[in-house]
Amino acid sequence: MLKVEGVNQYYGGSHILRNLSMEAKVGEVTVILGRNGVGKTTLLKSMMGVVPVKTGTITLDGAPITKDTPYERVRKGVGYVPQGREIFGRLTVQENLRMGLAYKSGSTPIPPELFELFPVLKQMINRRGGDLSGGQQQQLAFARALAAGPKLLILDEPTEGIQPSIIKDIGRVIRMLADRGMSGGQKMAIVLVEQFYDFAAELADQYIVMERGEIIQRGRGADMEAEGVRALMSI
Repeated sequence: MLKVEGVNQYYGGSHILRNLSMEAKVGEVTVILGRNGVGKTTLLKSMMGVVPVKTGTITLDGAPITKDTPYERVRKGVGYVPQGREIFGRLTVQENLRMGLAYKSGSTPIPPELFELFPVLKQMINRRGGDLSGGQQQQLAFARALAAGPKLLILDEPTEGIQPSIIKDIGRVIRMLADRGMSGGQKMAIVLVEQFYDFAAELADQYIVMERGEIIQRGRGADMEAEGVRALMSI
């Protein structure tokens, strides 16, 4: 579904991503691990088009998207849940969800399945986003990204700062989306950046470990413990 080849990215004089290549497959959760500052978020922003890549290529479902804007990538099936959620605090839950449908007709309904996945959003449909708890805001950001029915979902540290019960719910939804997708859709490819090792290990079909803008280790999720990934995270 997603192929990143030879991507280089710079901030000022700093070389952030170094000739980085990876793939994310349909029906799988690809987990990207590494300490703070190794380039994980920059990689996701490059996938989404928030920052343009200097060199290299990105393809989605076999078609090049390297030069596409973020909204063009959304139209082609990319969903993005950024670190820090970035919901609209003054808009209601309903209005935030409608923002996920912004490129579609104004009469397009909010998919009812979003309220099945995240029941609390239905209860708080008219409450402002800024009045929700951190965990509820994370669920809202997740649902907003799903509203348009993406085939690739990019998640940047979805467990950051939220309570264990909601972490468990989010993990369940991620696994379900990879395995069967939304109703009437297809299985999704999911790219997940995560610092919480146990959460990552539980979900990962394949994993990537980054250090200084490069991939230093990769493999199957089932082999993470045997291949010493936990130790790499604590170095």
